[in-house]
Amino acid sequence: MVEEMLAARGILVSHETVRQWALKFGQDFANQIRRRLPAPGDKWHLGEIVISIAGQEHWLWRAVDQHGVVLDFLVQSRRNAQAAKRLLRKLLKKQGIAPRVMVTDKLASYAAAKRVVMPGVEHRQHKGLNN
Repeated sequence: MVEEMLAARGILVSHETVRQWALKFGQDFANQIRRRLPAPGDKWHLGEIVISIAGQEHWLWRAVDQHGVVLDFLVQSRRNAQAAKRLLRKLLKKQGIAPRVMVTDKLASYAAAKRVVMPGVEHRQHKGLNN
């Protein structure tokens, strides 16, 4: 895409040049975009769905805030407390702060993981509340 835009202006570059530019400037662009994003909400909705990868069942765990912004996701081969803990730790590391409220379905793995990783967070479990 970059090569095509430059070619339209009469500038010829190789794939390697574009790759080197991405290595040199890509992280700076990503950091600028991340800084401009609005702060995440204090209510996290967590859910999981089953997906098939190469014929094997895996679980896609994801977290969104109350505004619908995807906070993070994780693909696991298991649907247990250890996988839920991994998701919560990854979320805390990425967001930097714990939520005020965590909304999940009735999967017991969330409660077990929350007790260990985020004991002070309010946890609401309801069949359809996190949809």
